[in-house]
Amino acid sequence: MRILYMILVIVFALFIVTFSQQNLTPVRLAYYDYLHIPPVPVYLLIFISLLIGVIITAFWGIVERFRLNRTIRNLNKQVRELRKELHAHEAPPMMNDPKIPR
Repeated sequence: MRILYMILVIVFALFIVTFSQQNLTPVRLAYYDYLHIPPVPVYLLIFISLLIGVIITAFWGIVERFRLNRTIRNLNKQVRELRKELHAHEAPPMMNDPKIPR
């Protein structure tokens, strides 16, 4: 399993290096008069966009996990309350009744 992981890492690194070498053309970004970025290689622009996407997705996942944990906590509390209510309505056990053999 480790060897397969290492092979995949090497292939991915090779892809990144060759992609970077093939996309060295500088690109100048501008948005009207508000945003002027000096020329940046295309590969760098793509990698930065990918990184921003990963960060946004990770943040979204963390928020969703907190929301789900809160829901689980509320549902567990509701289950505990319902179990208490169920046990409160049960008849108490009889102490002097002989046990029936099975």
